[in-house]
Amino acid sequence: MKPNSPTSTCVGSFPGIVLRGVGLRRGHTTILQDINWSVPAGACAAILGPNGSGKSTLARILSSYCWPTTGDVEVLGRRFGQANLLELRRSIRMVQAAGPYDVDLSQSTRQAVLTGYFSTMALYDPVTETMEQDADRLICEVGLSAVAGHPYSTLSSGERVRALIARAMVHKPGLLLLDEPTAGLDLLAREQVLATVQAMCQSPQRPTVVMITHHVEELPPATSHILLLDGGRVGASGATPEVLKAEVLSRVYRCPLEVRVSNGRTYVEVHPGSWDGLLGKIGGVRR
Repeated sequence: MKPNSPTSTCVGSFPGIVLRGVGLRRGHTTILQDINWSVPAGACAAILGPNGSGKSTLARILSSYCWPTTGDVEVLGRRFGQANLLELRRSIRMVQAAGPYDVDLSQSTRQAVLTGYFSTMALYDPVTETMEQDADRLICEVGLSAVAGHPYSTLSSGERVRALIARAMVHKPGLLLLDEPTAGLDLLAREQVLATVQAMCQSPQRPTVVMITHHVEELPPATSHILLLDGGRVGASGATPEVLKAEVLSRVYRCPLEVRVSNGRTYVEVHPGSWDGLLGKIGGVRR
């Protein structure tokens, strides 16, 4: 297999993501402007930012389903405009916990995971013994062996997210995009999803993982690279300790924040003493 083949998941054989001057316009509206960011292959990275900062749009560009207006994009060593995007997409998977589609609810958890081999909502094609073994291994890795034979409809929201991660991983993707994977989950379900991501990011043949989220506390300790968007521009980017600073986050989120780190995870708080000041603002401008 060639080193820059999009189906290769060898860590470090090529950059996972390289963005140079990436911008996107829709009519007269600028959604993204001058985005520069790079992520090594096999790294766990995150895209953060307030609502409307362009996170989801950038995720669609990274998935190769949205073409930038300006700039250069390289994903898994393949440059947009030169690479065969249909081929590249086979090595990119996106998990959206609140996405517009899911899988057939009447299937078992195992069947739902197996549909990942065929990129279908239901299981229409025969599966091989190797496929079943790999699916069961992944189901075990995400902690769902006890419900592998249960109807997908009976899974909790958190269990469904972990099943979708296993489903995405059957293809051994080079890039895995996790779009708000813990949205709407309770504390235990959130931590189970984060434990799944952390374990995956520590695997020798791990993919490049990019989490798109609003909340800093949802980042697993493995997160090493962060892009913080601010109104479609780069608010900050770099290694996690460089970006997740109180002064940086306070500037981008337009409120006074306190940051603490515990056991490799970062937590952000707004002191209640600042609440009156926040209520006195409209769109970041005091009345």
